[in-house]
Amino acid sequence: MHTIPKRTFTSLAATGLVLALVGVGTANAAALPVSEVAQAVQTQQAQQVAPPRGKAAATSSPLYKTGRLADSNCSPGDLPRGSTAAYSRFLKAFTNCLNRSWASQFRKARLGFSKPRLRIFTTKRKTPCGGWSRGAAGVYCSADRTMYMLITKTELRNPSPAGIGRLMAHEYAHHVQQISGILPYYAQASWRAGKAAKLQYSRRLELQAECLSSVFMRTIEDTLPVDPTEWGQIVDWFRQNGHKGWAQNDHGKGSSQAFWMERGWSYAAPAACNTWSVGSRYVA
Repeated sequence: MHTIPKRTFTSLAATGLVLALVGVGTANAAALPVSEVAQAVQTQQAQQVAPPRGKAAATSSPLYKTGRLADSNCSPGDLPRGSTAAYSRFLKAFTNCLNRSWASQFRKARLGFSKPRLRIFTTKRKTPCGGWSRGAAGVYCSADRTMYMLITKTELRNPSPAGIGRLMAHEYAHHVQQISGILPYYAQASWRAGKAAKLQYSRRLELQAECLSSVFMRTIEDTLPVDPTEWGQIVDWFRQNGHKGWAQNDHGKGSSQAFWMERGWSYAAPAACNTWSVGSRYVA
């Protein structure tokens, strides 16, 4: 689930421009002489390329040419029942796993990378993008580039590392879309679209996030670990129920969600998740 701030088209376009200009920081800059810091920054900027803008950001992202997603050797620890503290530690550790994999992938794409923020709640809250979305256990807000995760009593009673990991990876995928220019393109295109086209844009965005989530889950199959039987059950659940939590068809039919989950798992590469260049029947 993603949310974007309720802005005018002009400010949405400005957001895309800022994304194209922002680079990544240099962690060890303070330890270098000033001249070497300047040289390091210039070298880093020369190695990076500006992300595509507009439709090309979605259809021709450099991320599609980076091959299999980098392995983070993710092992976020145990997730016992009934422990909010353990749940919170798991979410933070899992986010660090996502940071490692996607930072490496952005380097391969020669794109600037920045980490999302993470905030964890036990009750629904408003975000800078508005009220909490009905049916969502987690949201990503592009206004402050933050993942907001909700720890529910249901999850505490029967926590599933694979299920929670899938949700985290999905919200993180919206951050990937944001900093690569895909989400700004979606915001601009959707702003101008009629109702039917707006819903299809949303489905392309959400189904891509679901696919990218599955890409990441495949890379940590052996270290989380992800039991293949349990993963199959998760995909089947989405096939039967994935569309039921949303009043409008803005996330795709259950069959569409399962299709992109299976595709991401099978290929384990961002190239498998280009929902922006396929026919409408694949994003129904």
